[in-house]
Amino acid sequence: MASQVYNQFKKYIADGTIDLDSNNIWVALVMTNTTVDTENDGIEHIGDFTTLDECDGANYVRKALASKAVTVNDANDRAEFDAADVTWSSLGNGTRAIQGVLVYVDSDNDGASADDATNDVIAYVEFTSTVNPGGGDFTIQWHANGLLLLT
Repeated sequence: MASQVYNQFKKYIADGTIDLDSNNIWVALVMTNTTVDTENDGIEHIGDFTTLDECDGANYVRKALASKAVTVNDANDRAEFDAADVTWSSLGNGTRAIQGVLVYVDSDNDGASADDATNDVIAYVEFTSTVNPGGGDFTIQWHANGLLLLT
């Protein structure tokens, strides 16, 4: 499929339910059997997906985004959301290759999947190719213009 911003997030950003500056924004790596890349309608929380297929490689944990920033880019008529790049140390291969990252609001800021019924989804970012980290450090480098562009 391709990267996408979830419809419910669009509503939440418009009505102020989600504040990218102050909410606890986290990321979860997903593997090739996921449906987060194909489902959007009616999806509000992580638990709403048919199949999450979260990474199951050694040393994997969900990660909180650090150094979050929302800026206005007047020259390109958009708002830009950015954060520090995210690194997993010594990330082992999972049962399938990693295909992308799910960006979400963690309801209690602990990264636990037990909260997925209340963790609001923001966006799915697909990688240019699938990845098997092989036990090395794995870093997501966000685009130079930011993680999310709101036009």
